[in-house]
Order: sequence, then C-alpha cells, then structure tokens
Amino acid sequence: MGINKQQLTDIQTIGIRWFELDEYDLNRKGGAGPTDHKAFNFKDQTSMVPIFNEQVQQSNYSATYSDDKKNVLIYENDILIDKATIPAQPNFYQLSTADGIPYSKIATLHSKDVLATTVFQKCVRYGNKNTSCQFCAIEESLKNETTIAHKTPEQLAEVAKAAVELDGISQMIMTTGTPNLKDRGAKMLLESAKAVKAAVDIPLQVQCEPPNEDFWFQALKDAGVDAIGMHLEAVSQRVREDIMPGKASVPMSRYISAYKAAVQVFGKGNVSTYILAGLGDTEEEIITVSKELIDLGVYPFVVPFTPVAGTPLANHPMPDPSMLKRIFSTLGPLLKEKIMTSNDLKAGCAKCGACSSMKSYE
Repeated sequence: MGINKQQLTDIQTIGIRWFELDEYDLNRKGGAGPTDHKAFNFKDQTSMVPIFNEQVQQSNYSATYSDDKKNVLIYENDILIDKATIPAQPNFYQLSTADGIPYSKIATLHSKDVLATTVFQKCVRYGNKNTSCQFCAIEESLKNETTIAHKTPEQLAEVAKAAVELDGISQMIMTTGTPNLKDRGAKMLLESAKAVKAAVDIPLQVQCEPPNEDFWFQALKDAGVDAIGMHLEAVSQRVREDIMPGKASVPMSRYISAYKAAVQVFGKGNVSTYILAGLGDTEEEIITVSKELIDLGVYPFVVPFTPVAGTPLANHPMPDPSMLKRIFSTLGPLLKEKIMTSNDLKAGCAKCGACSSMKSYE
C-alpha cells in the first residue's frame, strides 16, 4: 500500500474530501499561495493538497483520521490506498514579538520544514479589475487578520532564527506583493534578506516580478539570497492579458531577459518560475515554453491551478489531472537530463516541491 505519483498528481489537482478540521490542524486558507490547502506527510514527500474549494467535494479521493488520530487514512473510491500524517504545529507559533505580534502572523510553516512569508501583503495591482490577477487572494488574510501588511526586516530575522532553532526549518522563502512598478519589491526583499542572513544561516529564495533593472540580481545575491523566483503563472500572452492584465504589461521579453541575467548571478536552476496549469494555456504551450526556460537554466515549476474563494476565478474549473501527468512526464526526464532537478536547487518552491507532484517525475 502506498500512493504513487499518478495518484499524487490526482489529489493535488482535484483535491481530497476532508471533514475533520479542528483548531490544531495546519491549513492554508486565504492569502498568498499555496492557499486553501492542507499539508499531508506521505512516505517520501510532504504535499499541499486542496481541501477547501467547493469543487473538491466531487473528488473521488477522501481522508479521515485513524481511530487513534495518529494517522490520516487516504481513500480512492472508498478503497484505502495509503496512510499519511499531518505536520505538527511548529514551536515558533507559540511565540510573539516584544510588541505582541504572534510569530505566525509574520511567517508560516509550509510543507513540514519550510518557512515562508509575504513581506508586503499588498499589491499595487490588487483591487482594480483592470490590473489585478484574477486568481490572487493576497490581501484576504489581511481582512481575516491572520497576518500583518508589512513585515520588517527585524521581525523576519527574529522569526527565522526562532524557527531554525526550535523547529529545524531547512529553508526560507520570501515573496511579496508588488509595491511599485520599478524595482517591483526587490529593494524590500533585499533589506529583509540581509537581516535574516545576519541572524541565521538558512538557504533563502526571494520571489518578485522582474525588477526594472538587472543590477538588483547581484545586489540580492550580495545580501545573501541563494535563489530567485520570477513567476509567469501563464505562458501565453492571450491568457496573461485575460487573467492578469497588470502583470501582462510586463512583456515576456522582459521576463526572458531577466531570467538570463539572473541565471548569470544565481546559477542554473536557482532561477525559477511558477506556471499555473489550468488557467487557459494549452498543454502544448506549457511544454514548449517550459522547454525554452529549461534551456535558459530556469526551473519551470508547473503547479495545478486551484480556484480560491473570494477571487474572480473562485468557480473556474480545476484542471484535468491527465494533462498534468503528461506535462510532468515530459519535463521531469528533461530536468534530470539537464542536471537541474529539484534536489539540485539551493532553495525555493521547486526544491520544496510540496505544491506539485512534478519532482516525483524527475
């Protein structure tokens, strides 16, 4: 008994029906992604699985606690296929800053050993249908008061140090909403990275839109950043303009030039992009662009799109798992051939691999 990569792709695409949430469960609901997910520890991998979206209720996969609550039983069509565990609540969640802000509002546990934070929980594109990304829920967690708008470098350093010392965190990921249309968050990330690296030695990835000038890449590297993600989300211009009109104003040509410049600084594979399969790009478009990115030394982290409540795409169909399987079966061996697998990376979402089964195809 044990879940295979095809089944893992299924559950990360269409989700698991889960009915036993309680106050101790670690769930990602609202805010920046991965959201509306729950972490499951399988034998060889911790995976983030959709559980909150209404469409998940149509899934043929379900989960329930074992009688002793030590394991989670995973069923496919009511047949037991695997047992999993749920990551424990981290110790650093019990702490607060001197001015009373819970550490969990500054950074959160992703997967089982990754510390993640959205440095700036707002975006200049958010709230305007002419510029906003229709899948984004970055400011929803502000409304729910589960985070704060701007995490200072000092706060991030304090929480990172505690997370490493108390919970054995293996890497940290810093993303940000876009605060302006020039450096697009690079300055904020640089200041935060410098503070964290001065406090604790931890592999660190930052994520932002391509800044307007390439000097930021070396500046980030000099501040201690190990890897960078600049996320396309969609690969065709028609989908970019339809789904994320503001981000689409940054042309693909700028992404490509930024990727080339960043690879020169961070090295092959330590520059990555998120691609959300299911927004409207065809399978062929995703594979073609991903191959081009791999040739540039960029890791294309393909993730199944999960509709999020409170966004314009809340009722958008979830993607077909078979499409993801074909994409992964093509890209996985190519990444291995290029010696650019997730295990080769220093830090980041692709190294963690919890939000996509892609690494199991490498």
